[in-house]
Amino acid sequence: VQLQASGGGLVQPGGSLRLSCAASRSIFSMGWYRQAPGKQRQLVAAITSVGHTNYADSVKGRFTVSRDNAKNTVYLQMNSLKPEDTAVYYCNGNNRVRDYWGQGTQVTVSS
Repeated sequence: VQLQASGGGLVQPGGSLRLSCAASRSIFSMGWYRQAPGKQRQLVAAITSVGHTNYADSVKGRFTVSRDNAKNTVYLQMNSLKPEDTAVYYCNGNNRVRDYWGQGTQVTVSS
């Protein structure tokens, strides 16, 4: 499975960004992880093919993960962004056997 992510960039605190990730074929769970400098990669949000979602506590109420199964695409709508959201965001796919990773996309929240 190949994952192609897009949508990162520079945004001011309080702003919004939307990330997209398209998979080359259907996959059970899709989502996003992020890695800030000097820190481990951590789950941001994930969604299964039947719509079950999981969020990191730090993004609940601000980020929304969704997917379009017909397009094998997952989205991450990020609102009320904070400087601590700055990281490289990685698209993830999991077929219950292994993880697949897309290339990272930089999200920088700064004034």
